[in-house]
Amino acid sequence: MSHRKLSVLDKLITQVDHGIRTVLFDAPSPDRESPADEIQQDELSDKDRDHAIGLMRVNHTGEVCAQALYQGQALTAKLSDVREQMKEAATEEIDHLAWCEDRIKELGGRTSLLNPLFYAMSFGIGAGAGIISDKLSLGFVAATEDQVCSHLKNHLDQLPEDDLKSRAVVEEMLADEERHAQAALNAGGYEFPHQVKQVMTTISAVMTKSSYKI
Repeated sequence: MSHRKLSVLDKLITQVDHGIRTVLFDAPSPDRESPADEIQQDELSDKDRDHAIGLMRVNHTGEVCAQALYQGQALTAKLSDVREQMKEAATEEIDHLAWCEDRIKELGGRTSLLNPLFYAMSFGIGAGAGIISDKLSLGFVAATEDQVCSHLKNHLDQLPEDDLKSRAVVEEMLADEERHAQAALNAGGYEFPHQVKQVMTTISAVMTKSSYKI
């Protein structure tokens, strides 16, 4: 029995469906249990809880952007092995998405209302990078993951010391993101110059400040 090869339109429809599910519905079930599941902790003060919600909301939005970036790149990547790497990375990021969402709900918060906007922007960037070249696409992954790692380290400094659950989630995410960044470079990704990374840092700061509050 022959299988019809998916057209670009078929793939685009699939990605749109994935995007709608990512930003409008609960995150899919993770492959791995949340690092927070087995941790017991005392109730946080209202101030600490609100700050933790804001930080974890930023982390969740970062994972929404990661999903969009990888899906966009998988749509336009030229080499099949690069497409598969992007799809695999997106699958691994689902764990982070679910962990953050669960922790936000546990704290009594909500995810960012700006997620649809950030998803669309990130998908466009990912697809554009994939169209130009796989080397650029992989390099963008590495540079983006470096930005994420920087944010996560900063959040570990900011999270309340008593919020053991959120800290456990962020620590596990950090280890995964560092591995993703190195894997992208090892696969032949272009290492972006400092000036480009500075621009990315500025854009990332806008996303962080807005998603913390909205």
